[in-house]
Amino acid sequence: MNAPVSFDLAPTSRSPADLAIVVRDRRFGRDMAAKRWWLNGDPVASAWFNALSATFPRGEAFFIESVKAHRDDASPKLAAEIRAFVKQEINHTREHIVFNKLAESAGYDIGFIDRRVEEMLALTKGRPQILNLAATMALEHFTAMLGHELLSNPSHLEGAAGDLGDLWRWHSAEEVEHKGVAYDTWLHATRDWSRFRRWKVKSLLMLIVTKRFIGHRVGDMAQLLAQDGLTGFKWKLKIAAYLLWKPGFLRRIAPQWFAYFMPGFHPWNHDDRPLIRVYESEFPDAVMPAE
Repeated sequence: MNAPVSFDLAPTSRSPADLAIVVRDRRFGRDMAAKRWWLNGDPVASAWFNALSATFPRGEAFFIESVKAHRDDASPKLAAEIRAFVKQEINHTREHIVFNKLAESAGYDIGFIDRRVEEMLALTKGRPQILNLAATMALEHFTAMLGHELLSNPSHLEGAAGDLGDLWRWHSAEEVEHKGVAYDTWLHATRDWSRFRRWKVKSLLMLIVTKRFIGHRVGDMAQLLAQDGLTGFKWKLKIAAYLLWKPGFLRRIAPQWFAYFMPGFHPWNHDDRPLIRVYESEFPDAVMPAE
């Protein structure tokens, strides 16, 4: 007979005790020719990744500031993980700036995405910092889910031009690796909250973030495809098929998304570090010790 399921809602970290967040200082996309449909000649797949990348420079700066705002009195372990998280995110920003410049060199105007992110972040300036951390935690869960999917299914990046596939695999490995940092910072910052209040705020912010994340990415893809002259119902259907059917990014991450709302959720309830080890086995010279 199965034992009853027990849900622990206490504000404690479940990050692995032996977790090491490693700063891998790698560079991609240098000295390569810009290519419009850089991912296997597929305009829809290229638009998906271009739309994601355009949000990262400002978005990751927001993540850094949101986490740093709540690091006071953190445990030595969490404080060290926050420092490594910040270094990883700074490197991600640098590399996606290069990636975005390649997209612009290929003829795309991605500035409309950056401007909207800037406008949205301006709205966060006057609100409580704890809400910014809750939004960061939700978005970090999205990046970890997407990273897990990219590492689990190499076919997503087959046919990528130059070393751009390596860029996304590198980013994915580090997103998986630091997926618990914002969440543990949240548990630290809300340690005096009731269990229900903590669940309610994080759940509401995830619903808001999800609506905006999916809605904006779909709209961004449509606008990028329109710059290729690819418009109309046919291409809207292709976007939906890419996200929901094949390869079905949103469909495939749905179970992890629903898990976020469960009592006792923690990003490290599922230890997917084997994916990182597979990645590192392919690039052993790219691993640098965390400072």
